[in-house]
Order: sequence, then C-alpha cells, then structure tokens
Amino acid sequence: MFGPFERAVAGRYLRARRGERFVSVIAAFSLIGIALGVATLIIVMSVMGGFKVDLLNRILGLNGHIGVFAAGRPMTDFDAVIARVKAVPGVASAVPVVDGQALLTTDHGGATGGIVRGIRQQDLRDLHAVSDHILAGSLDAFTGDDAIAVGVGLAQRFGIAVDGQLTLVSPQGAATAFGTIPRVRAYRVVAIFQVGMNEYDTSYVFLPMQAAQIFFQEPNAATQIEVRVADPLRVSEIAGAIRGALRGSAVRVVDWQHSNDSFFSAVQVEQNVMFLILTLIILVAAFNVISSLIMMVKDKTRDIAVLRTIGAGRGAVMRIFLLCGASVGITGTVVGTILGVVFCLNIQTIQRWVEAVTQTKVFNPEVYYLEHLPARLDWHEVVQIVVMALALSLLATLYPSWRAARTDPVEALRHE
Repeated sequence: MFGPFERAVAGRYLRARRGERFVSVIAAFSLIGIALGVATLIIVMSVMGGFKVDLLNRILGLNGHIGVFAAGRPMTDFDAVIARVKAVPGVASAVPVVDGQALLTTDHGGATGGIVRGIRQQDLRDLHAVSDHILAGSLDAFTGDDAIAVGVGLAQRFGIAVDGQLTLVSPQGAATAFGTIPRVRAYRVVAIFQVGMNEYDTSYVFLPMQAAQIFFQEPNAATQIEVRVADPLRVSEIAGAIRGALRGSAVRVVDWQHSNDSFFSAVQVEQNVMFLILTLIILVAAFNVISSLIMMVKDKTRDIAVLRTIGAGRGAVMRIFLLCGASVGITGTVVGTILGVVFCLNIQTIQRWVEAVTQTKVFNPEVYYLEHLPARLDWHEVVQIVVMALALSLLATLYPSWRAARTDPVEALRHE
C-alpha cells in the first residue's frame, strides 16, 4: 500500500527541521495524548472489571449461588429438601443455615448491628472464603452452644481476641407480663476470620447451627438452604430445575442474579459510562492529529506542488500524509497499550509504593468494600480499545490527507 517513496517522504516530514518545530511539537503532543488515553482506558476498565469479579467472588463465596427459603413456616424437613436439591444436575453442594439479625456488644462498651449465621462445623470448613482465611484461633473449637467466629473488622472495632466474650442481643425475646424481654447471650470467640470484604468482616458472625437454633428459637429448623452450583453463569437454569424438583413444597428459590441484580447492574452501567467518557480522551487526541496534519499540509504546500510537478499523483500525496498521521496514531496506541498493561500487571506494587510515599491509604475498604485495588486484564477488551484507538487515529488523517491531495500545484507555486 505504501511504497518506498511515500515512506521516505513521510519519514522526512516527521523529522522537523529548524523553523518547523511547532508542527513537530503538536504531533508529539498528539502522540502523548493518544498514549495516555489508551493507557487510562485500559487501566480503568481493568480495575472496574477486577472490582466486579472480585466483589462477585467474595459475595458468592460467602452466600452461595442459590437460596432455598421456607415460606411462612420453619424448615424442619431441611434434610429431605437438601436430598432433593442435590439430585438436581449441576448442584455442587447444599447446606442448611440459620440466619438472623442481632445487636453485637461487648463488656468494653460499644454496640453494632450484625448478621448471625448458624452453620454446621463441617459446612463452615467447606466454606473456603472463611476457613482459608482464619487469622487467629481455630475452627476445631467451633462446637457447643457458646462458640462464635467473628470477622477481623469486628474484632478490631471491639478490641476482642480469641477467648474474648461477645454478647448477642435479639429483640425477639420472651413475652411476659412486663412486656417483651430481649434474649441476651454471651459467646466465646474461638476464631477470627478475614473474608477481605469490609462489610462481611465487620458485621458477620458465625455460630454452630445448634447454638443458633437455640438463640433464635428455631428448634431443629433452618431458615434457608444455601446451594452452590458448578457453573454460576448457569444459575438461572439450575434454579428453575430446583423449583421443579421442589414443586409442592412451601419454599421460595432465589438465585444470586436476582438477589444482587440492582447492585451489579449499577456496576455494569458505571463501567459502560466510564468507557464512553474516557474514549473522549482519545477523541480529543485524534482532533490534535487533525490539527497537526492540517498545519503540516499548509507548511508543505510548496513541497506538495513540487512533488506533483515531478510526477507524483494525488494518491501518492494522500498516502504520504496518511502515513504521517498513521505513524502518530499507531505509535501512540502501542505506547499506551504497553503502559496500560504494565501498570495493570504491577498495580499492587504501585499501590503500596504510593501509600508508602504519601502515608495515606488510597483504597479505603470502608468505602470501596474491598481491601485492595483489583485489576483484571480482559485481553478481548484490550483488543477492542486498541482497534478503536487505531480507527479514530486513521479517520483523523483522512481529511488533511485528502486536502493535501487536492492541492493545485500551479496555484501553490504562483502564491509562493
């Protein structure tokens, strides 16, 4: 497409001589603008994609993919329901859970609301989001009617350690002649875990299932069955199969896509909007390419006239300036891609370095849910960004190149 003659002339035009520095500076800024736009777009989309995936993994790692809830009555036949659920193809596990809310307090003062989850010891061991992240204590002691496992955020807030006391207060107490008396029970902390999501580490506690049944007055019953499937993306299909298997039972089946639909839809909308906004950076850089090429065409009017008089056709002139603009666009895109990919692959190191230099925490888990800055490189997305940047850069060269090809050599030499 581009012959040796076009490449030689374009290369000569890109190397500024004395008196031509201004055009060269504009081209350099155009290159830097495209590079920064591509790098920023790759970094932001990777961080937002990583945030979404990391958040999804942590939520599903603790809560399961499908919840089977009792409808209007205690689920005392949960073992039979679990057997029917496990028979559904695609189901990996199903465990009974007793869920409830309580006020969490200590002898040192202070109180906060929290989610109390009753679960069997072996089922908690199989919950790797918790069992693989035990910071203190052990799940071996997670037995009896006075054991409790708490998150690291809650332990730090109340200043409690293993073997410390945490008191649970439930407003659903016993009715007496003097009114309802809340149920109050103190538990011994046997393990401290760190899920890595601030909301869970500061508000979730685990009790042995029997202890939770006693505290919430649900004898031999479960409030829900947590189901995990082999493929979370097929959760709607498997949830439908579970509804069919439990037809006739007074239960309600809810999958994670429906229970977290508004949250993840908001994250997806934000990701799309950020893509559009950051694309404007590349678009602005592309307009700079147009400006620099138009100035170059005006500056090289005499050269274009000479080239035309010695036999260069309009196509050759157009290809020369197309090559000039394409060189800026392609170089900027390649530099930006390398910069963005390297930044994403080393984002944890960069985060720690910035925190060490500024002595501040750049990613507050109380605000952003997670404790680190996630980044997930989606190479399909990177290719889309590169193609878009190249397309915008090449489109930006068409008008100046066409204008150069339309230059009349006679008129150009007459005005010189």
